Amino acid sequence: MISQDTLQDIKLRFGIIGNAVELNRAIERAYLVAPTDYTVLVVGESGVGKEHFPKIVHSFSARKHERYIAINCGAIPNGTIDSELFGHVKGAFTGAVGDHKGYFEEADGGTIFLDEVGELPLETQVRLLRVLETGEFIRVGSSQVQKTNVRVVAATNLDLSQAIEEGRFREDLFYRLSTITINVPPLRERKDDIPVLFRKFAADCTERYQMPPVRLTDDARALLMNYYFRGNIRQLKNIAEQVCVLEQKREINAATLRQYLPEEERQKAIARYSTSYAQDFTTERELLYKMIFEMKKDIDQLKRVVAQLSANTTTIPVADNTTTPAATIISRPTEEEYQQVEEVKETDTANSIAADSNNSQELEVVQPLTMQDAERETIRQALERNHGNRKATAAEINLPERTLYRKIKEYGL
Repeated sequence: MISQDTLQDIKLRFGIIGNAVELNRAIERAYLVAPTDYTVLVVGESGVGKEHFPKIVHSFSARKHERYIAINCGAIPNGTIDSELFGHVKGAFTGAVGDHKGYFEEADGGTIFLDEVGELPLETQVRLLRVLETGEFIRVGSSQVQKTNVRVVAATNLDLSQAIEEGRFREDLFYRLSTITINVPPLRERKDDIPVLFRKFAADCTERYQMPPVRLTDDARALLMNYYFRGNIRQLKNIAEQVCVLEQKREINAATLRQYLPEEERQKAIARYSTSYAQDFTTERELLYKMIFEMKKDIDQLKRVVAQLSANTTTIPVADNTTTPAATIISRPTEEEYQQVEEVKETDTANSIAADSNNSQELEVVQPLTMQDAERETIRQALERNHGNRKATAAEINLPERTLYRKIKEYGL
């Protein structure tokens, strides 16, 4: 654990605002791993501020006086990314009029931040893996092996486990990059930080353009804190600047603020946020509901049979005239009624009855399904309906994508 004073100093130095537990834990991990030379993988959604953490790692490391180079891997075309990272020699390709040093050569002794590392093509991933394991690389068009001493900090907003399953990211590279992983929480998990961040962005905007300050009412603050913020801090900053520039009234209530929160986005936010707490239990809950509905059908059918049996009941008085209650004689049920009772019993003792492949009238009683069997069948059918599209399947059954991928692997679907 690091002291609160150290934590606050880091936040002030790097412009990090907020006091959420997960945010503090991420800062602490970056500070503690900094003195080592381990590779670090920063994960989190787009717009959460992942770019601060490689700077923390570099600034508190022994390399702090050497070069720090940040590279957006998604912004470099596939055809030139190897040349940008590892350099090239004269004549390596059309336009290569001279030797060129790559980032790994330029940053020798320092730190390289590979933002959006999940966007790297597979060929480049092989080269990167070699640099991480041996410190060796070869310029494009050359056969001479060169050495570099670079610390790599990578970041991505992709689910690399999914990318590995889909063959878009090398599993060995993933394990090499994620020696230490730092998870940056999304803004919706930092509710108490949202009003503070809004106030900071609004103050910056009003100061820059010499405008009166804005203030949120209580209902506006509550609305903002419960918004989903798919774009995270970047989206919040955009909203704050719009409000500052466009609103004449400087006290912002919920009705005014709602105009800057897209209706469709808010509806999706309610649906997604209401199920986010359930995580892995969403599917189980849906299956339980289905089982309860099936049991209700069976109970209703049983009630109807009992009612028919009761209709055939007659009562006779006792011989004497005392207050003894009348004795009841139940008439013998008909063969049809016996058959109905037997059908209800069969329904209660088996989860389902399936016809054979020839659509014959002979029925087979299936053994009761376990919860795992029911869950597996639900996922399998959803996958079939969506033609194997996992994202659509996850949306249909209200299951987080990451959990769905794990379930598919677990059940061998």
